[in-house]
Amino acid sequence: MDGFHTVGQPAAVAAVHAMLATHVPHAVLLVGPASVGKHQLALDLAAGLLCTGATGGDRPCRACRGCRMVEHGNHPDLHRLGPTGAGGQVVIGGKEGKRGVRELVNDLALLPVEGGERIAIVREAHRMNEDAQSAFLKTLEEPPAATTLVLLVDDEEQLLPTIRSRCARIRLGTVGPRDIERLLSERDLADPPTAARLARLAGGRPGVAVAYATSPDAERIRGEISRTLIDLLGRRRSERLGSAKGLMGSAMELARLLEPADEAPETARRPKGRGRGAPVALATTPAEAAEAGAGGEPPADVPDPAEDAPGPKASAADRRRALGLLLEIWRDLARDLAYAGHGAARSMRETAMLEELEAAARTLPPDATRAALARLVRAGELLEANATPELVLDVLLIRWPVAGRAA
Repeated sequence: MDGFHTVGQPAAVAAVHAMLATHVPHAVLLVGPASVGKHQLALDLAAGLLCTGATGGDRPCRACRGCRMVEHGNHPDLHRLGPTGAGGQVVIGGKEGKRGVRELVNDLALLPVEGGERIAIVREAHRMNEDAQSAFLKTLEEPPAATTLVLLVDDEEQLLPTIRSRCARIRLGTVGPRDIERLLSERDLADPPTAARLARLAGGRPGVAVAYATSPDAERIRGEISRTLIDLLGRRRSERLGSAKGLMGSAMELARLLEPADEAPETARRPKGRGRGAPVALATTPAEAAEAGAGGEPPADVPDPAEDAPGPKASAADRRRALGLLLEIWRDLARDLAYAGHGAARSMRETAMLEELEAAARTLPPDATRAALARLVRAGELLEANATPELVLDVLLIRWPVAGRAA
């Protein structure tokens, strides 16, 4: 629709357009996977509310003073809040210089600078800790006049039911490759072949495609990680374990490059009450369980992760985030190997590595990639359940298929 910059989300855009044409609720919950356009849709809504050049459903005009200030990120009545610090949480604030819910509430208590609406966008609102959620709930129950609160969440189940019940919900999904290609082209970020390749790598997330397009080193590092994992198919256990530190280091660097400039680091969910070394059980058969040390015991030759951490400056949150990104790349690679083994090259994401993937797939026995993919999915679940990142990685490396032998 004219005036909206969100791409590939027609249903969500139509819902916001309808709100602007009739009535915008005091609280809106935008729900969907990371990097699919929630933040851009929130800015479109903000531009519509702060637009002075049109009315009703014709907003935003994108030409007036209000729209231009939203576009440039300097509108005094548009307030933002997001995760801060190494823990990557949205905090209650008020100490150690951290901006949190208290500071946002104080800002919203003041009169609008431009004399109209006020909008607060809370990025990654699912990362609000319990104190922050409780403090934010009071504002939701008694919102200031002419104020709209917009919460962006990947997983709404991490919000209190009382918060979810007070918000109008709009869902966003992944975006088609063609829409992502068009976005990269319109922004002059990539030529058509590169745009097509990045659209595949992004997996339906335009924000990821833009991050790769604006950081050439990011795609290079991703390729190095994938090639390392392919090479490990023919390596011994000791060599696989020896690669763990390098893989984590590369994943940390890639995570830094893909980080949007205005966003704090994402970290894996850490449920309350769980200890540091949650049991790791990635095996899919009793034989694998015995060899891989499922049920909480690592294999005998797996080093203590505390003795071989990826770096003294890496926080626990950084390591968890890096492993999460590494698992994402690894899952894509396992799928591509499966596609290559069945001659389905058109479904692959790493099209630049077609020959390498086809060659590797020919060395693997039937169902090897299927079993590996199941373990990688399980590893992601364990990471969310607070398993030790290094231990998860070591077990995955050991159980990664061996060329010419069943997984």
